[in-house]
Amino acid sequence: MRRLRPWALVLGGLLCAWAGAGAGAGAGPAPRSYPHSAVLDGAGAYRLSWGRRGSALALRLEVRTRGYVGFGLSASGGMASADIVVGGVERGQPYLQDYFTDENRVLKKDPQQDYHLEYAMENSTHTILAFSRELHTCDTNDKSITESTVRVIWAYHHKDMGEAGQNYHGSNRGTKSLRLLNPEREEVSSASLPFFDLTNKDVPVPDKDTTYWCQMFKIPVQHEKHHVIKVKPLIQKGHENLVHHILLYQCSSNLNDSVLDYGHECYHPNMPDSFLTCETVIFAWAIGGEGFTYPPHVGLSIGTAADPLFVLMEVHYDNPSETEGLIDNSGLRLFYTPVLRKYDAGVIEAGLWVSLFHNIPPGMPEFVSEGHCTLECLEEALGAERPAGIQVFAVLLHAHLAGRAIRMRHFHNGEEQKLLAYDDEFDFNFQEFQYLNEERTILPGDNLVTECHYSTVDRIRMTWGGLSTRNEMCLSYLLYYPRINLTRCASIPDIMEQLQFIGVKEIYRPVRTWPFIIKSPKQYKNLSFMDAMNKFKWSRSEGLSYNQLVLKLPVNVRCSKTDNAEWSIQGMTALPPEIERPYKTEPVICNSSSCLSCSLFLTLLCILYITASTIGNTGPFV
Repeated sequence: MRRLRPWALVLGGLLCAWAGAGAGAGAGPAPRSYPHSAVLDGAGAYRLSWGRRGSALALRLEVRTRGYVGFGLSASGGMASADIVVGGVERGQPYLQDYFTDENRVLKKDPQQDYHLEYAMENSTHTILAFSRELHTCDTNDKSITESTVRVIWAYHHKDMGEAGQNYHGSNRGTKSLRLLNPEREEVSSASLPFFDLTNKDVPVPDKDTTYWCQMFKIPVQHEKHHVIKVKPLIQKGHENLVHHILLYQCSSNLNDSVLDYGHECYHPNMPDSFLTCETVIFAWAIGGEGFTYPPHVGLSIGTAADPLFVLMEVHYDNPSETEGLIDNSGLRLFYTPVLRKYDAGVIEAGLWVSLFHNIPPGMPEFVSEGHCTLECLEEALGAERPAGIQVFAVLLHAHLAGRAIRMRHFHNGEEQKLLAYDDEFDFNFQEFQYLNEERTILPGDNLVTECHYSTVDRIRMTWGGLSTRNEMCLSYLLYYPRINLTRCASIPDIMEQLQFIGVKEIYRPVRTWPFIIKSPKQYKNLSFMDAMNKFKWSRSEGLSYNQLVLKLPVNVRCSKTDNAEWSIQGMTALPPEIERPYKTEPVICNSSSCLSCSLFLTLLCILYITASTIGNTGPFV
């Protein structure tokens, strides 16, 4: 056998070391189990399991079919411009192909195959496929996997791909929004835990677009401290799209049991006065979300004098078809334990105060609104209650139908930190708490900015801040510890400077009506400010100029305590921080299939090097 030249051995050693360093970076062994799973269809025929593996995502599909199985990622939830993989087992041979679709939904084989089959099995009823893919592949036909919402698309057929070409899946298809990179959390077995339910009783949902229904409850656990460690939504079957969100508020402890007799529409002129004492959000759930489990060192405290005794459950019913005769019994189940955690959890509502002062022009492909949890509010509240700061461990980002993306930006001493939370693929029908990969410390004097991106290209009138799903919101709910006396940290933009943009010069004073009435100029005389904003002829260029103005306006600070109390900064005017717009996303490091091929090539060189070295040390092989 011819010996390798010494330089070849040296080169092989160097390449070997390089390959070993590259291959080991963040890869790790394949997980023995998948920490997350979801059933994607209503019949339970298609189950997805997944887990992060370093810079890659490992996926497992278990589908009730002996034909092909399709899985994909789509920005819209449809087949257009989607990243798709198709696989199965045909005549005992497994197959897996990476595809993509163009804007016309035409399926094409991807020249760069980035999905890698690890396991395939077929029995008499099911097909199981296990495969992986890098989060960022350098392939323009692939969709990067981030911490944002991912619209997963799925399909299957009773025949394999090769039997009759590209068999159409028919009705065996669908879409579901998920967060594929939500960090793993320690699950709490609720089988042995005591619990109590807060559920509506035969609520007649009105035949109108939007209803907020409020019901008062009394916490059954009293006289001794306990921690709620898990909350599960109880959504009546068939009402998954009717119940849009549920908020749980702490109310005044001075109430009595007479407030428990009945529910009523929230924000209604005839709403009971007792409802007005409920200002502190202690839990939030939104459509598409699953149950929430608190971290092992944190719980929601109940049972002491400082804890909620009376709570108000607000349920938002979304009934756009104005269906009659709906009766609902949805609510929440709270699991608790006498084994106390180290910290009590709190909730801060941050962002834009929900009001008509928040408005978005029609016909805009993108419009950005910002709600400020100002340094003045955090300086006062945290300085008095917790100078060492609070630890945020989860965030719920909330908007309505025009919402497209939401970011929670964090500033410390004027310097921008890593995003606290974000969702660049916001889905109105999927809103849940995001667990943070690492808890974040919020200190006195920090700024938090809730940045919401909207699209109103399909609207011809102004979109207003408000309660309806056709109105808009821009909110963040921060779960944190230890609990302090701060429940709301928000802002309202100055309305008069907004009106000056469209030419308003004077309003009638004193203000006796809402919305208030314009006095001049003549074209707006005696119109409400809402009618004036709708009368203005909005173009995209005008909308862009208006957006630039609004983002620089002074804001009115909202800084609230429990029991309707306020910090002294409440109502003051503050300037928004000087921030970079638009936000510059962090560059991603992608791993292409060609790099994977390089690694394989280097591994083969490594084997050749070791073999040659061994031969050189043992003498010629005979």
